[in-house]
Parts: sequence; C-alpha cells; structure tokens
Amino acid sequence: MQDHYRKLERMYLSANINQDLFDTTTIKIADRSSEIGLTIDQKYFHALGAIHGSVYFKLLDDAAFFAVNSIVTDVFVLTKSFELEFKRPVNKGQLKSVGTVVESKADSFIAEAKLYNEVGKIVAHGSGTFVKSKVALTPEIGYQ
Repeated sequence: MQDHYRKLERMYLSANINQDLFDTTTIKIADRSSEIGLTIDQKYFHALGAIHGSVYFKLLDDAAFFAVNSIVTDVFVLTKSFELEFKRPVNKGQLKSVGTVVESKADSFIAEAKLYNEVGKIVAHGSGTFVKSKVALTPEIGYQ
C-alpha cells in the first residue's frame, strides 16, 4: 500500500493548482488518513486580510478526499458533497488539515477533516461524502 500512497501524493503535488497557486502544499497519505500542509501567503487573502473560505474548503476537502482514496486503489474518487464549519480566521503561519475515513461502503464513503493553525487550534472542520469515479488511477492522470 505504501506504493499506492506515494503515487497519490505525487499525483496531488503535480496538479496545476498545487504547482502554480498552492505551491507550498505538502501531503502525507496513510491508511484511511491524510495530512495536507500549507504555508499561508497574502495571495490567499480576502479584503479583510485573512484567508478566503475557498482555501479552508480546499484543504479540508483534499484531506478527506485523499483519506478515502487511500483505500480505493483502482479509481479516482469524487466529492459528492462536503460541508464545513469555520471556527476562526487565519492570516499567517502554517496550516495542517488532517482527514480520516469515517465510514466505507461498496460505492460511497464518508470522511471528515480538521484544519489546524500552527499552534494546534482548530480553525475549521468539515465532512463529506465521496464516491468512486470511472477514471482509472493511471500515469496519464499523474498516478505514477
């Protein structure tokens, strides 16, 4: 399974959004879990000088998503729905999003994620439902 996790990590980091916009992103995948890291930059700020909600969403969804894809070894999974709750604003430092699989069925999965600031306080949390796609995990999509 370690090979599967490393291939997923390389696929994630090679995506254009992570290469071009979220260029300080890190990822670590394990069985039924994943951890996404990001260094905050002003390019993620809204008008009030803190990170935009889309950054919270991306980190939470990505962590939950890859926790699920850690146990799905043949196809790419898709986010069917995702709900999040904001706890506090962030405007500096490091963020860490930790995702875990809560429930797995034959064709759908539930995962949750918590987003922590650099002092370990939860700044947001969320959960979602994920389903298998028909897209095989292949080198053509960066799974290598």
